[in-house]
Amino acid sequence: MAELDFSGKTVLVVGGSSGIGNGIAQAFRAKGATVHVWGTRAKASDYSAAEGSDLTGLHYDFMDVSDFDAIETYQTPFASLDVLVLSQGTVIYQRGEFKMDGFQKVMDVNVNSLMACAIKFHDMLSASKGSLITVSSTAAFHSTKGNPAYNASKTGAVGLTRTLAEAWAKDGIRVNGIAPGLVDTKLTKVTTDNPDRLAASIQGIPMRRLGTPVDMAGVALFLASPLAAYVLGQTIPVDGGLIL
Repeated sequence: MAELDFSGKTVLVVGGSSGIGNGIAQAFRAKGATVHVWGTRAKASDYSAAEGSDLTGLHYDFMDVSDFDAIETYQTPFASLDVLVLSQGTVIYQRGEFKMDGFQKVMDVNVNSLMACAIKFHDMLSASKGSLITVSSTAAFHSTKGNPAYNASKTGAVGLTRTLAEAWAKDGIRVNGIAPGLVDTKLTKVTTDNPDRLAASIQGIPMRRLGTPVDMAGVALFLASPLAAYVLGQTIPVDGGLIL
């Protein structure tokens, strides 16, 4: 479809070095875009296919998104930006989020850095009449007993998506979001590596399977495309029916 042709467009996927973000980055590249990704390791060669990373054809930069000064002073290697995907995320298990240092770390990565990145690239997105896409979680719509920071941050991301969408529509920027369900990535290994827990989780998904980064990527392509020209401020659950 011509509407899904991103030839000549520039895309930045924060958190695009692995998992959902990597799937989204490669989907945009497959549709013709020049795609830049930010990750947490020093260089692209520090990632491996065994970890679910495919940086083929992507332009990689290191960024600690909890360092807001580093985001603000980042020297962009691209002159324009059409799509910004904010797919960064972290979680701390074993009750680490019930301690303030753990809680703060997760909040900084999962929600505060979204705003830092949005501010950084606002002018570029306004100039291109571009699209900003957040990646939150279906955790925003129910409790996650062991992870208060993850839940609060993902709920906050949904609220931020709505608010930026309203605030920046006048600037020509469309802001929307994706809320993935249970996707097999390094953040969900606590479930996917536990056969009993995995089986119980899949029973709660009407489609009876885990999501994949490719599943998430299709919705990202839609939201960034002219097909979604009148979609604003929405966070779409992509979860196989998990929260029905």
